[in-house]
Amino acid sequence: FDEGPNAHISSVQWVQEGGAHLAVGVSSGMTQLWDVQQGKQLRSMNGHTDRVGALSWNRHILSSGSRDTTIINHDVRVQQHNVATLQCHSQEVCGLTWSPDGETLASGGNDNLLCLWNASASGATTTPRFRFTDHQAAVKALAWSPHERNLLATGAGTADRTIKFWNTSTGALLNSIDTGSQVCALKWSPFEKEILSSHGYARNQLC
Repeated sequence: FDEGPNAHISSVQWVQEGGAHLAVGVSSGMTQLWDVQQGKQLRSMNGHTDRVGALSWNRHILSSGSRDTTIINHDVRVQQHNVATLQCHSQEVCGLTWSPDGETLASGGNDNLLCLWNASASGATTTPRFRFTDHQAAVKALAWSPHERNLLATGAGTADRTIKFWNTSTGALLNSIDTGSQVCALKWSPFEKEILSSHGYARNQLC
């Protein structure tokens, strides 16, 4: 890892299919791809001007979200890796996750926005399929249901404290639960229709 004396790792994401490849987001704005078994950097991809705080894979496409407010879709197979630059957020992109079917990218920002993007999105002028303003704090926690297509759970920060459930096909808000604490992360059970949430201020609990 060599991005200068002040650079640090700001996000990591294993490749979707398993194996030894790890995507690494850097505070300098670079997105790197590493072979961890060989301890070797395979490539370094530019495009951002500030730290990369969120990463998500969709087969050969690696999406990166940055404090520069943009999302870049990188095709890691080709030299000209930047195949789309998505702009919707006005502050840092802090949450990013592709749906299991690879059709929709969900992004959450420090601007309290939740945006849903089509997989076919390309070009700097692309607009999201849906743009939700219901959360009242940064949207970092994003989790697609493995049981039901188009079901997305989102969680937001201290000023919001809610977990919301969305039908991403229609854009309908299905439910909203006040957890009493900042929602930091969400994880669906692969076996049951249950979801685990982790929280920060004020209760710092797992639910």
